[in-house]
Amino acid sequence: MEYLDPRAWMNGILADFNCQTGTLHRADEAGQMLSLVAQVGVPAFLVERISKIPFGKGIAGVAAATREPVELCNLQQDLGGIAKPDAQKTQVSGSLAVPVFSKESGKVIGTLGVGMVEPHEFSEAEKERLKAVAESIAPWLESQQPAK
Repeated sequence: MEYLDPRAWMNGILADFNCQTGTLHRADEAGQMLSLVAQVGVPAFLVERISKIPFGKGIAGVAAATREPVELCNLQQDLGGIAKPDAQKTQVSGSLAVPVFSKESGKVIGTLGVGMVEPHEFSEAEKERLKAVAESIAPWLESQQPAK
């Protein structure tokens, strides 16, 4: 599958999930840092702040570190402390991030995240659908990895 325009691809995902924001991050070779590959709907003043995210920090970083989907029904009232303080400035409430795995090694090679303005508890079916989308983008994302 070809993803010549990651932003257009992301717009399709957001429409499918009825979301207003989305991010795709790629992991570095060491598996310690995520770099932004594409985004839609993130306020301009926050793009630089989400361009590099350490594993274990924020929604995307926790999804990468735990190898599990991370969901916040209402990011604006995150009582668990997962979201970074700047995440609340996005005006996004319901958010979901899933890890993207290498088909060859099983290693986390990135994360895919979506968010909506309204509070939303993502269903298991929605989580599985986003995981399937992440699986479909894995070969393209892996091809974007920095040379070893």
